[in-house]
Amino acid sequence: MDAVRLIDASRSALAGSDGATDIMREAWQAQALAQAIGSRVAMYGPPELRGEAMGLTELAARGCGVLDAPLSGVVSLRAAQLTELGDARQALRDLGGLLGEVGIALVGIACAADDEATYWQCMEAIDAADESRDRVLEILRRLAVRDRMMPERGSAAG
Repeated sequence: MDAVRLIDASRSALAGSDGATDIMREAWQAQALAQAIGSRVAMYGPPELRGEAMGLTELAARGCGVLDAPLSGVVSLRAAQLTELGDARQALRDLGGLLGEVGIALVGIACAADDEATYWQCMEAIDAADESRDRVLEILRRLAVRDRMMPERGSAAG
């Protein structure tokens, strides 16, 4: 399945989450998807994006690690269904949006947390989602710069 469809499925699942456990599970799913997309860009994307893409993979792995999201009830790991990136720019834009939504949802859990452990877990997960989103935005910025440079490379060669 392509990345945009998986991101859409994650957005829908996050929006339909009922309670802290579901939201944390979906935050974990989103970070796992970011990790898979970052890995795909690192492997198949332009060489100048590989460092940023590997950084996204590492940050997203950290995002999964800080969440003690119970995986019981997970029907399928969406990231495992990623077969193609499809439109890379659209996938990255949508992924950035998903990570922003995850952060907002986690803020809601942190504000309502009854215990300190949940609060701090959410704060770390918010930070991880924000850092992953920043990395996605940096990849998009570098893609835009690369696109602007391509005509110059072509005219210099001709």
